[in-house]
Amino acid sequence: MANNSIRFGTSGWRAVIADDFNTLNVKRVSHAIARHIKENKDYGFKGEEFLLDLKNKGRKAPTNPNVVIGFDTRYLSEQFAHEAAEAIADDGVTVCVSKTEAPIPALAWEVHRTAASGGLMIAAGNEPSYVSGIKWIPFWGGPALQDITADIEAKAQAFTIADSEKGMPFDEARETGMVKMTDFRDPYFDQIFSLIDRQTIKKANLKIAVDPNHGAARTYMRDLLEKAGVKVIGLRENRDVLFDGRRPDTSPANMAGVQEAVKKNKLNLGLVCNCDADRYGIVDSDGTWIMPNQILAMILEHLVKNKGMKGKVARTVMTSHFVDSVAKSYGLEVRQTPVGFKHIGNLMRSGQYLIGGEESSGLTIMGHTPERDGILACLLVAEMIAYEKKPLRKILEGMAKKHKTFMTERLDITVPDEINMFDVVEKLENRPPLSIAGRSVWRIDTMDGFKFIMRDGTWLGLRPSGTAHKQVMRIYIEAFSKKDQEALRKAGQDIAFGKF
Repeated sequence: MANNSIRFGTSGWRAVIADDFNTLNVKRVSHAIARHIKENKDYGFKGEEFLLDLKNKGRKAPTNPNVVIGFDTRYLSEQFAHEAAEAIADDGVTVCVSKTEAPIPALAWEVHRTAASGGLMIAAGNEPSYVSGIKWIPFWGGPALQDITADIEAKAQAFTIADSEKGMPFDEARETGMVKMTDFRDPYFDQIFSLIDRQTIKKANLKIAVDPNHGAARTYMRDLLEKAGVKVIGLRENRDVLFDGRRPDTSPANMAGVQEAVKKNKLNLGLVCNCDADRYGIVDSDGTWIMPNQILAMILEHLVKNKGMKGKVARTVMTSHFVDSVAKSYGLEVRQTPVGFKHIGNLMRSGQYLIGGEESSGLTIMGHTPERDGILACLLVAEMIAYEKKPLRKILEGMAKKHKTFMTERLDITVPDEINMFDVVEKLENRPPLSIAGRSVWRIDTMDGFKFIMRDGTWLGLRPSGTAHKQVMRIYIEAFSKKDQEALRKAGQDIAFGKF
């Protein structure tokens, strides 16, 4: 057997490049995906779920399975994508590989558009430069569910080293038609412009800074905005596999460059995407970073108020209740899910949900794929200020008059090795604190992690990370005053270290 090191987290399988993330394991996972497609009775290309999905879309069932492959700008991503294609083609599954790096949302749209059996993405989101990963996107164009990734893991475990190494040479695969090269850009651009009011954006004469973090959005963001009549100033648009020595994420710590550009050039907005462009970062015209929890609520209000859209709202358990307040004001139903966009995506597949989002800067909307799309989120924010004709802070001020001022925060606490985080979790399960920061706990939500809710609506959430390589406890806070926010932060840190 090959080394059994393949485990899919909330955003796919991730590992250190040239350690566990190597040619052998990339091919091993790819063979497992090919076998999953050919054999799985629910989600394979002859599976009930896939055939029903095709029927609902009015499409014919394919004679043979096919897979779409994309990759980000990380070190060796293109080579790993080609090796994945070699393995899948060797198993008799046709493959379409992106000609250049591509965002996850563009791959997801290509899966949906072409009725592919699924999409394989070489990417690792916000992880540092020395990490890469594989994300599997099933036929519906959204995150894979637990039973799908479990099936892929089990199949990968069964391969010997000799089995894993098999592959059709890339050039041979192209010559025989088993591998084809394609460009995701134009179909994705068409889709985005079907969702965005390009004319309203054009009339607003916006000036926007764009920062793709040296990632896959570098050939997408600027072009989309310029086609909508926006004057763009670009930052970090070159490929840098080291990402300036930083994580290629959309955290406040990674906003300095775009904040400076916005203020210096007196721009309307700063828009940032992470490396694979499934997450967003937003900077207002005064250089202020706007939290994803706020953006989610603001986009919901924009879609309903300015565009006349209706539908249910989906959010994860650790996402702010600000979006609930907006939804309630318009009579919209809110559904809560566990953490992980796969749960949001599964609801979005129904077509009943107007928007689905999470606090970690992931969202999608009705009429699009059920996958996180950071590029779409950025375009929606540009559209929103074009409609409102005011900066984001003024929009928030107006919303605060209708709703409470929601103060939210997330901390990722690295727990020292001498503290067993499993013991902390067990203690939370069996002897949870009933008083936090001097206040009685009204209700404990254990849908995913531990969410201690007070009667006035403030809450503290704790959840072990599902993607980090170290012991990390994620702490989530929502309060209505800075004093309460600080008290909950201190309480959360104490609990993470077992002090309760």
